[in-house]
Amino acid sequence: MRTILTVLLLAVSVAVAQDAPFHSTDFTKEHEFTTGVEGPGVDRDGNLYVLNLHEEGTVGRVGPDGTTELFVTLPKGSTPNGTRFHSDGSMLLADYTGHNVLRVDMKTHAVTVWAHEPRMNQPNDLAVTRNNTIFASDPNWANNTGNLWRISPDRKVTLVEAEMGTTNGVEVSPDGRFLYVNESIQRRVWRYDLHADGSVSGKKLFAKFFDFGMDGMRCDRQGNLYIARYGKGSVVVLSPKGEPVREIQLKGKDPTNLVFSKDGKTVYVTIQDRGMVEKFRVP
Repeated sequence: MRTILTVLLLAVSVAVAQDAPFHSTDFTKEHEFTTGVEGPGVDRDGNLYVLNLHEEGTVGRVGPDGTTELFVTLPKGSTPNGTRFHSDGSMLLADYTGHNVLRVDMKTHAVTVWAHEPRMNQPNDLAVTRNNTIFASDPNWANNTGNLWRISPDRKVTLVEAEMGTTNGVEVSPDGRFLYVNESIQRRVWRYDLHADGSVSGKKLFAKFFDFGMDGMRCDRQGNLYIARYGKGSVVVLSPKGEPVREIQLKGKDPTNLVFSKDGKTVYVTIQDRGMVEKFRVP
């Protein structure tokens, strides 16, 4: 009887610990995704999608229990890196080898080019405003530089800023007032004032780190900015004023990107060195 009770108590304690806020646990199996595991995205129905399942150039769908299935294979020459969703429900992908932003029809799985710009180095991450203006980071890793691009709702591609640092994560604040862009090598996060027409102004240094790198970023509903700290194995949380709120330790060392669940209470993090997805709960 005592042994059975001990086992039950242990099982309960493990379950409670796994569901505790800011405690990262495994969600998918290790190495189901390539080392290019990236761009987690959640659609309007709450389904989770993660890039490069088993091989490069694919999009996987992850079930509530962490099981994976192939959702779509992209055309030859295309490799996805960042995921967002258009207001019509379609999936938008940063295709870094094809210099595209791709659109995936969620019903037919048809893949089309939403925007193409041969001057892009390698579009890395995307952010989308309420009126479907897209911002794309565009790093040049060889030169430690990068650009920032804007794709208007009518699909016109405009260079917003050139010769920045190594642009990577990009995000729009939940109230639509600000655009955040980070530079991985320089370890800086910039904040721009974002206007209704998609233009930006008032660039300000929002935060700076002095070790490790940065990758993807997402805001929670209160406007706190969650940043994947590549090489440090953590996600740092900054307040809307740029002040550190907390840092969540992960099991892997190389987080690439993150996304919130539909209810905003779970964060999914893609982990490059483990080829998988970890998750943690938030209040």
